[in-house]
Amino acid sequence: MLLVLKFGGTSVGSAQRIKDLVKLTVSPTPKIVVLSAMSGTTNALVEISNALYSKDVEKANSLISALKQKYLKEISELYSKKESLEKATQLVNNHFNYITAFTLDMFTVNEEKAILAQGELLSTAMFHYYLEETGVKSVLLPALNFMRIDPNDEPDLTYIEKNCKEELKKYPGDNLFITQGYICRNAFGEIDNLKRGGSDYTASLIGAAIQSPEVQIWTDIDGMHNNDPRVVSKTHPINQLSFDEAAELAYFGAKILHPTCILPAQKRNVPVRLKNTMQPEAEGTIIANISTNEGIKAVAAKDGIIALNIKSERMLLAHGFLRAVFEVFERHKTSIDMITTSEVAVSVTIDNTKYLNEITKELREIAIVEVDTDQTIICVVGQIPKDRAGYGHKVMEALKDIPLRMVSYGGSSNNISVLVKSSFKKEALQALNKGLFNYNN
Repeated sequence: MLLVLKFGGTSVGSAQRIKDLVKLTVSPTPKIVVLSAMSGTTNALVEISNALYSKDVEKANSLISALKQKYLKEISELYSKKESLEKATQLVNNHFNYITAFTLDMFTVNEEKAILAQGELLSTAMFHYYLEETGVKSVLLPALNFMRIDPNDEPDLTYIEKNCKEELKKYPGDNLFITQGYICRNAFGEIDNLKRGGSDYTASLIGAAIQSPEVQIWTDIDGMHNNDPRVVSKTHPINQLSFDEAAELAYFGAKILHPTCILPAQKRNVPVRLKNTMQPEAEGTIIANISTNEGIKAVAAKDGIIALNIKSERMLLAHGFLRAVFEVFERHKTSIDMITTSEVAVSVTIDNTKYLNEITKELREIAIVEVDTDQTIICVVGQIPKDRAGYGHKVMEALKDIPLRMVSYGGSSNNISVLVKSSFKKEALQALNKGLFNYNN
């Protein structure tokens, strides 16, 4: 049985970091190692793509040259043997010649996706070559041979399972495989990707496909914390979370784990463990199909929220009004995060503003619409039984000095959410840290 280990951009962000990966990945335990691009690479490739869209070839060539020099510097520090350095130099030259070729022709979204794939292809090959130089046998497993999304841009798990297993069968005696996160092919066979955070998704999909005993997501923090350590001064890692609890936290702002990562593992009952590359001995957080203790476990915040208050022009909400409202969001493929209703109005939140103008225009044909920007959802997560008193009071008491725009309670046994102006986010998280976890900031 193969473990699946995923390492993000900071873990392969320099020659030294790549060398440090050996301690975490080389052992008798069979495993698949999923790597992101070197930190900063994907952003640089997006910049290059934007320059190409703008037909600014001079700027594109300048950006390409700067990124190439970064890679040449890192490989000069990574490899000590002449043949390894020559091989890696050829690798870098090939990839950047490929990118440069896009400056000579038309540039479309398909070409952009091909460019964005280069970071993961480089990082995995560089690590594979380094293992080769140090005498460690590994197999470079091309993700483009088995990772695929369907016409709806959703992972095709049946295809992934079949083709991943077929790839692995080619190497019956090997126990260390390296593959790319994030990148895939679409239903037409073109290079595509799983969007930002896709390396987590890749690891979870592979773990589900091969029924791995565990998927490990390695980052620079020791597990999921009970609050945002960037905002409050005192937090602690959580030892255990259920899939549902972790999914709520990830969706509502816990940056350590991408929201999409949970579902494939949950479907196939594959535990996910969050580990710290800086403190590998730390237990981290295990996410599994388990019953955790009753109580509040953690708080997360999601910024960039838009609230829409949609008031019926009649005195009372007419039959069919809510359906008409939700159909507007459905037509524009825009998900709703929170919803509250009153006798004459419904308030909803969204985090995708792509079709905001179209949505508000359609809604104003049937209702009075108010739009509030710069909002933040604060989500309190744990095992919160609906038939037990006290949890709602505890949250509201902690937030008694914070103006609340919306409150959502009872939709799930794992979540109490409130909406506040983003300017109150820090104050609200600190108040909850004190009121729920007895931490003074």
